[in-house]
Amino acid sequence: MDGSSIRKVFLNFFAERDHTIVPSAPLVPDDPTLLLTNAGMVPFKPYFVGQKTPPYRRATSVQKCFRTVDLEEVGRTARHLTFFEMLGNFSFGDYFKQDACRWAWELVTTKFLLEPGRLWATVYETDDEAAEIWEKVVGVPPERILRRGRADNFWSMGVAGPCGPCSELLYDRGEAFGATYTGTGEVDGERYLEIWNLVFMQYLQDDRGEIVGNLPKPSVDTGAGLERIAAILQDVPTAFETDLLAPILKAAEEVTGAAYGESAGTDMSLRILADHPRAMAMLIADGVLPSNEGRGYVLRRLIRRAVRRARLLGVDRHLLTQLTEVAVDLFGRDYPEVARSADLIQRVVASEEARFDDTLRRGLARLEDEIALAKARGEAKLEGKVVFELHDTYVFPFDLTAEFAADEGLVVDPEEFEQHMSVQRRRAKEARRSGGELSADAEVLRGIVAGYDATEFLGYEVINGEASVELIIRGLAEVPVLEEGQDGELVLDRTTFYPEGGGQIGDRGTIATPTGRFSVEDTQRLATGGPILHRGRVVAGEIQVGQRAETRVDPSHRSGVQRSHTATHMIHWALRDRLGEHAHQKGSLVEPGRLRFDFQHFEPVGAETLASIEEEVNSRVLSDDAVHAFETTYDQATALGAMALFGEKYGDYVRVVEVGDYSKELCGGTHVHHTGQVGVIKILGESSIAAGTRRIESYTGIAGLNYLNAQAERLRRAADLLRTDPEGVVDKLEKLLETSKALEAQLSKQKAAGVEDEVKAILASDDVRPVGSSKLVILKREGRSVDELRKLAIMLRDRLASAVVALGTALDGKANLVVAVSRDLVQRGVSAQDLVAPGAARLGGRGGGKPDLVVGGGTQVAELDAALDAVRQSAQAALEGAG
Repeated sequence: MDGSSIRKVFLNFFAERDHTIVPSAPLVPDDPTLLLTNAGMVPFKPYFVGQKTPPYRRATSVQKCFRTVDLEEVGRTARHLTFFEMLGNFSFGDYFKQDACRWAWELVTTKFLLEPGRLWATVYETDDEAAEIWEKVVGVPPERILRRGRADNFWSMGVAGPCGPCSELLYDRGEAFGATYTGTGEVDGERYLEIWNLVFMQYLQDDRGEIVGNLPKPSVDTGAGLERIAAILQDVPTAFETDLLAPILKAAEEVTGAAYGESAGTDMSLRILADHPRAMAMLIADGVLPSNEGRGYVLRRLIRRAVRRARLLGVDRHLLTQLTEVAVDLFGRDYPEVARSADLIQRVVASEEARFDDTLRRGLARLEDEIALAKARGEAKLEGKVVFELHDTYVFPFDLTAEFAADEGLVVDPEEFEQHMSVQRRRAKEARRSGGELSADAEVLRGIVAGYDATEFLGYEVINGEASVELIIRGLAEVPVLEEGQDGELVLDRTTFYPEGGGQIGDRGTIATPTGRFSVEDTQRLATGGPILHRGRVVAGEIQVGQRAETRVDPSHRSGVQRSHTATHMIHWALRDRLGEHAHQKGSLVEPGRLRFDFQHFEPVGAETLASIEEEVNSRVLSDDAVHAFETTYDQATALGAMALFGEKYGDYVRVVEVGDYSKELCGGTHVHHTGQVGVIKILGESSIAAGTRRIESYTGIAGLNYLNAQAERLRRAADLLRTDPEGVVDKLEKLLETSKALEAQLSKQKAAGVEDEVKAILASDDVRPVGSSKLVILKREGRSVDELRKLAIMLRDRLASAVVALGTALDGKANLVVAVSRDLVQRGVSAQDLVAPGAARLGGRGGGKPDLVVGGGTQVAELDAALDAVRQSAQAALEGAG
């Protein structure tokens, strides 16, 4: 069965079972948290987390997927792939474990014709329900059902939200692939290959990963890798021998002259030349183009990695378009977007391959120079720093550099190389975490810039200017040139770019020299009075030390920041005016269109006070007060009443910013010239961030106007839904709530009447059994809430005078017991806590409550009958003992 047939059989199987066939979503997901679509459930994520209502209750798909986590492993092993296809079926609150397991087994045994005796199942260690389904419903022998822990058989998204146990189908490929599992130790994953993973979403977890409840509608998400299924059905050892990759592998053999199976190194190169062109074609067809960041960088890495492997096989000419052409032919029928993009795919790959070929040649020239220098110095080793720079600048992998060095009688130190890589990874991690802090270790950078004079700041009066490039830093090293696509920091003798400080984020913009253009993404100053670092990337040409440069601050970004900064001063003044002098600034964040202001205060600021502050600052905006800045001595500034921030260090001379005649603060930031330029200040709310510290957040300028317009639109929509005008929304809602409350009261009364009828029916039935001088009632009431059972148990107990009442229910994947004991029996030593214990244990939990009323339960729903029987036995014994 070829790959295309497998797709059709899978989709048709579930379509016959009322699943909607959903076409594959693009590899570029509609999800800002993901770089690329990496699982079959990604397009359905909004349905699983409750963001959207699914248009169907059952779905099936063959989803294009891409994973970058193991990119370096692709080629090294025959298991790892970049692009892959995931077969899946999904239930959105419809069927659950039994149908999922039953259908999975039916499909693989009756459609894919896999031998049942070779199939194993795994379940989560406490998922007795799934284990029982595999054994008693499907018919898997218990010795082929394996229980595994949370790391292997429990799924979550890594954040608060849905989660649940997993169950996998494994296929025993035989002794040729590994050792026989004897019942203990690890299972050989190569022999017992996972072919299908069934995820049962039934719980909710919090941010700490702790289960906090049950999903109201448990759902199913399954995934079966097409490549693994194909390898088994086509009886080949790996995906690379299947019809999904073998044609590209064969083409790679033909264009390189290498033979698969010749050697480990050759096999690795050929696997990369089979995997990567397919992935390139799929990414480009979905709109991804090569770049130096994000998805584009993933594509660029694939192309460069493939080119390197071709060169290692001795091919010194362009060949990737020949391989992507095969990939297009293979997948264009099942994925029309690939066929439509055939020409684009070829042009993009050809251009990028040629571009990297130039880079590779320059890298080889640099490597040859370094080798010559090392030999001239009589050294036997190529420095780790050089090896790292070749990797970082020219994308030379460690093993390629090591191979060239070995040919010249030199060795490389992998530990030294790894030290530099670790520093780079740490910097990248810190940059991601801080969201804009310096990209390199501050202490090292301070050492680099220590010999340079302070950068003269010209940006208070102008945003464009002329300067000289004094220093270029790339990573942790001073370099003479920064080339296109490279990240780094520039130090100028003077600048119009404001460095981050006082809560104001750094300026953005461009720095242009005669030979290149540098995009400034952030501006930082390592120390007061020190050089200013312009952090960013060369977007055209190259930047050299000593060149003249033009600085061009992004005017939109700067003006947005200035609005927010001036608004911060105004809010600070208004807070102190309304709350008292103690309400001074504790911190702030000032960015375009938005501000965050932390201040000292001992209690929440009321809604009326916030409204009055908002009204006050906006009236000051309308009055268009002048904003004036001047420099003076610290003593003179404080004598004028200028406010200094607690804990801030100031020099002899300071800058004072005056807003109207009411606000004076020491401030080095940039501001508007009149308050009218702020536009609007819309306070979003106030909250506590620490003991004694409050936070206000606000929109300013166009962002504030957009927020107000959005709120007005929401109000209009609410009015339309309520069939009234915006002014009548509150009255209409109040009336609806009153009606709802009355209906709830009526419903409660009807429920009470229903419970009363139920109590009478039970009391008149054989369910009330005499035990000695007391009565015993044991009943199962499925689908009832614990609260409903509690009320029913209490009513029965009180009507029977001397009795033990035990009720059981199963709801939303959890079983519960309620045990009620009359007061006279409690006085004779009969405790509901003791009675419920054996039953709760059978359910995998325990009980809690008082001697006369206890609730207990657990997740082992299938054990509910046994649990009630255990309570029956303990209650009978207790009643007989109580006389």
